[in-house]
Amino acid sequence: METLIAVITIFVLAIFVGFEIITKVPPILHTPLMSGSNAISGITLIGAILSAGTKLTLLTTVLGFLAVIFATINVVGGFLVTHRMLKMFKRRE
Repeated sequence: METLIAVITIFVLAIFVGFEIITKVPPILHTPLMSGSNAISGITLIGAILSAGTKLTLLTTVLGFLAVIFATINVVGGFLVTHRMLKMFKRRE
């Protein structure tokens, strides 16, 4: 029970800290941060593919497959947002 309370406390604190950090980031830094998070999501995608491919149990295969889907959506969405933000900095002809 103590472990569960500690984990929930850390999770709630991480939510508050993450919210404070994200709201304090100036808009000019969003593009580099998005590119960095895309790299992390790519690593997550590789781990998800490895997890889905081990086929230890049906549960691990299904969870790995779902992780592949969500990580792919995250990577593609991140690149689309980064592309859109970079397009805002180009000069109009």
